[in-house]
Amino acid sequence: MKKKFLTLTVVLSLAMGVMAVEPNPISTVVPSLSIAPDARAGAMGDVGAATSPDLNSQYWNPAKYVFMESEAGISLSYTPWLRSIVPDIDLAYLAGYYKFSDRQALSASFRYFSLGDITLMDQLGYEQGSAHPLEMAVDVAYSQMLSEKFSASVAMRFIYSDLNNGFNGAGGSEMYPGMSVAADVAGYYRQPIALSSGDGLLSFGLNISNLGSKMSYDKKVTSSFIPTNLRLGTSFDYPIDDFQSISFSADVNKLLVPTPNATTDFNDVSMLSGVFSSFSDAPGGAKEELQEIMWSVGAEYAYNKQFFVRAGYFNENEYKGNRKYFTAGAGFKLNVFQLDAGYVISTSQSNPLDQTLRFTLSFDLFGLKNLVR
Repeated sequence: MKKKFLTLTVVLSLAMGVMAVEPNPISTVVPSLSIAPDARAGAMGDVGAATSPDLNSQYWNPAKYVFMESEAGISLSYTPWLRSIVPDIDLAYLAGYYKFSDRQALSASFRYFSLGDITLMDQLGYEQGSAHPLEMAVDVAYSQMLSEKFSASVAMRFIYSDLNNGFNGAGGSEMYPGMSVAADVAGYYRQPIALSSGDGLLSFGLNISNLGSKMSYDKKVTSSFIPTNLRLGTSFDYPIDDFQSISFSADVNKLLVPTPNATTDFNDVSMLSGVFSSFSDAPGGAKEELQEIMWSVGAEYAYNKQFFVRAGYFNENEYKGNRKYFTAGAGFKLNVFQLDAGYVISTSQSNPLDQTLRFTLSFDLFGLKNLVR
């Protein structure tokens, strides 16, 4: 069982690109929860805490939904993950929302991450069979406008991970599906700014995601942290003229998970203790704590709110994962639907994120309803 778990854990780590230069990255189970699911944010360096509201705000900051112009919408995103390395790892993401008043909204999403077909080996290198690992999560959020400029949101999430799914081989298995329940807390503030070219918009966002129970694959004999994360962001939308606009955005992230060290048995550390200790437990002190902060920047040019060109950059310290990449993408909106695409260009050697491509198709359900009348 330990050999199988090790094999699958390595595959998951490669899929997330978290193999650090030094052996002290922060590790969690269900790392797919940290993958940016949609093409718009994926084309802007994985920023989204404070960008203008869109259909995929559920992942980045669900508090933004109450500022959506339309009353309802749904989107589907697809990522053929790591196609430059393996052919059968995929991420699918479905998100939608409904504003049942001018100040309140309900939203939900479903995430499905398949790791394809994996051959399992024993300690001597003999094949023991194959498995089809998968991870999934479903969540529901409620958001409310607390003032004309500020909104808040809470979300509940159910997480399921089966690393031994469909195992067919010799011998029994002691690995079981893992499950967890988690919550998100988010806030969004935006301030209109009068400019000579029109009304600009300065925004700030906060999202603490995946505050939830630890996950176990062996009936709670041992347990591991899920990727609890703190995201802070800001964005500025600048109107160039009546038809053109450009926005600049930036996010910082920190996993609220303990840093590995040689003296602590994290199996006995609770989720809340892990969150609070994550700010001061790095063996390397303040320097290493700062290394655990990831940052990203992005820009989006829009013409007539129909054509979009995007670019961005994501940075993770070389000792904590070494994910460094540029992103680019474009979008097209026509009546009630929008199509977006994003592409990753790695700047670090042998980064498995290189050439990652995302697609998102979105529908304005309220506009579609009016169109068919």
